[in-house]
Amino acid sequence: MKITVDIDCTPDEARTFFGLPDVKPMQEAMMSQIQERMTASLSAMEPETMLKTWLPAGVQGMEQLQKMFWAQFAGAGRRENKE
Repeated sequence: MKITVDIDCTPDEARTFFGLPDVKPMQEAMMSQIQERMTASLSAMEPETMLKTWLPAGVQGMEQLQKMFWAQFAGAGRRENKE
């Protein structure tokens, strides 16, 4: 035998029924604090400084790789012109 029961309620009603606390005010307070801190940090940094902070090795590594490729291409062009 199989019995199915459908209960139609909102998440707030289900939380109250099971006795779970309402954490929405705490979440809103924490999110506002996080937003304030991020806004203060972002406004204090210049775009170039932000990129170097977030991607220190990646950006510098890509710049070095690009310089190496350009040097190789320039060297290959000089050799072809001399021959």
